[in-house]
Amino acid sequence: MSATETLPAPPAERWTPSHNPWVIALVVTMATFMEVLDTSIANVALPHMAGSLSAGTDESAWVLSSYLVANAIILPISAWLATRYGRKRFYMTCVVLFGVSSFLCGLAPSLSWLVFFRVLQGLGGGGLAPSEQAILADTFPPQKRGMAFAIYGMAVVLAPAIGPTLGGYITDNFNWRWIFYINVPVAILSLILSSRFVEDPPFLKTMRERAGKVDYVGLGLIAIGLGSAQVVLDKGQRDDWFASNFILIFSICAVIGIIGAVIWEYYQENPVIDVHLFRNRNFFVSCVLMFMLGAALFGATVLLPQMVQTLMGYTAEQAGWVLSPGAVVIIILLPFVGKMVSKIDPRYMIAFGFVAAGIALLYMTEVNQDMDFKTIVMMRIYQMAGVAFLFVPIQTLCYVGIPMEKNNNISGMINLARNMGGSIGIAGLETILARRQQFHQSVLAAHTSQFDAPFQATLHSITAAMQNAGYDLATATQMAYTQIYGMVQGQAAWLAYIDTIYLYGLICLSVAPLAFLMQRPKKGGGPGAIH
Repeated sequence: MSATETLPAPPAERWTPSHNPWVIALVVTMATFMEVLDTSIANVALPHMAGSLSAGTDESAWVLSSYLVANAIILPISAWLATRYGRKRFYMTCVVLFGVSSFLCGLAPSLSWLVFFRVLQGLGGGGLAPSEQAILADTFPPQKRGMAFAIYGMAVVLAPAIGPTLGGYITDNFNWRWIFYINVPVAILSLILSSRFVEDPPFLKTMRERAGKVDYVGLGLIAIGLGSAQVVLDKGQRDDWFASNFILIFSICAVIGIIGAVIWEYYQENPVIDVHLFRNRNFFVSCVLMFMLGAALFGATVLLPQMVQTLMGYTAEQAGWVLSPGAVVIIILLPFVGKMVSKIDPRYMIAFGFVAAGIALLYMTEVNQDMDFKTIVMMRIYQMAGVAFLFVPIQTLCYVGIPMEKNNNISGMINLARNMGGSIGIAGLETILARRQQFHQSVLAAHTSQFDAPFQATLHSITAAMQNAGYDLATATQMAYTQIYGMVQGQAAWLAYIDTIYLYGLICLSVAPLAFLMQRPKKGGGPGAIH
């Protein structure tokens, strides 16, 4: 059945789990928090890993890349795996794989082994999120999904915000290996509780019997396409994009793999990815909006701490504290949003969220090196207040008009959209920053010459200060030029950050009207009431 066909009326009696749905929500959210936390907690520990394992900084970056590549590959095929082997069995297998590989990451004797174990960890972690969302969608009736997804959203938003801070604290006070070891007890507890409370709906058994044979061609094309795309996004800026043969080859592989997978899967009777779902307007627009949310959320999470560390002298821990209050605001607002999403048209909430986040980003362009900690924190809070109105409405509307047996597919694809949005958002951020800094540096340098009066005044002032400190004229002059060059670089960096923030703000504002392309839910029926 395609997503555009008229669906039969829902049955009079809907399947309900044997245990309290809210207990199930808390159980699966535990694993979500653990997995999402691992996408950011290792960032600040890379230099320590490189030193401990006798590797270079560039080589250690594969610790992050390998996890993201494995994540990107497993996300879209998790729906097929959950259907073929049973959602609960697949989910618990992912928890086991994530916990065991985390322990092995902590024991890794070399960088090569660490990267290999991170691939296993990414495969396990990538299968968790879509399974958890499908579990929530089946466990809760449409009118209660908003609050359930709000609980899930807390983990998704809070984990990357506190990840760098927690990772920095553990690395500074213990050892980088403990950022992996802490996953083990959480995985064990999650496994015990999941075996006790999580169960598969009856219709999944019927679907498993009709799953058909393994689509090896589809699996291969998806793995090549998305894996190559993630490598390009992660390494592109460092290798100067298409000037590098490495990036060019992987880009070609990504295009061939993704296009080939879409064409192949379109004609398959039992596809790994059901591309026919994109015929459903709500699902298609939800993927676009979730993609933009991922870009805005992860992009801003990288941009702000990077800015305050490189230009304002903040430590890694202080930069983490800049992010934390924004996460607290989202935690406070999400239950309210989850409750209101069944009472207010979710489309208005989505539009408000993107507009609020966009305006907050435009306001953030007023940032400067003289701003105090409180002002920067408030800028982050304003932005996160808007983001809080996005996750739950988008997550609930994407299931509108989709039969329950497609929930696995929906969850996998919507998570892939968010993750790819984050990857592209971060890659775009780094590229825009580098290009705009080069532009502003050339413009500023063009206006800095021996015929420029302010430049001459600054040069003479610094030279005189250096001479007073005991340096000879030649050395003092050279040091003055060096300081001025540093000032030009710093100013160019500030302008580059402002340009990037401004662009992201405009993108958020331009995306807001897309919310009204989605089908409007029935009044009083909850966001998932249309079938």
